Amino acid sequence: MSDAPDDLPRQPGRTASGARKASAKSARSRAREFALQALYQFLVGGNDAGSVDQFTRGLAGFHKADSAHYDALLHGCIEDAAALDALVAPLLDRKLQEISPVEHAVMWIGAWEFQHAADVPWRVVINECIELAKEFGGTDGHKYVNAVLNGLAPKLRATEVEADRAAGKARS
Repeated sequence: MSDAPDDLPRQPGRTASGARKASAKSARSRAREFALQALYQFLVGGNDAGSVDQFTRGLAGFHKADSAHYDALLHGCIEDAAALDALVAPLLDRKLQEISPVEHAVMWIGAWEFQHAADVPWRVVINECIELAKEFGGTDGHKYVNAVLNGLAPKLRATEVEADRAAGKARS
């Protein structure tokens, strides 16, 4: 007998609550999770990139992550922090310092991937960031991340977003 309510079909790779099962996560999704944890330490603790990286690589499950993508995200976001903040800040309804460090780091990941991971479709970037915010952020933080990244996508991935809109795969 299933734990899922009878009227709600369970999606493959998801728990009864709708969360992704750990085993269903790709190596890149895991890389994003570890990068988020490291960026959180960077933002909150003020730890240097090397210390944060070393600590994060020692966490359980790191071996299942795409370490090259993790490296690119962690070091790319830290190196580009000011530029990423400059991209995100105009889309916020409050000061950047008032944003949760989790949502702040997730927005960095999304903005960085828009710019530097062209192999990841823009809608996948947004979805992955929403999942990160749901799993690690505040109650409605994912909605905020979604709004900001949806505002940023047309600026950083204009051709791709326009093609999806023309094909009816994205909102206008």
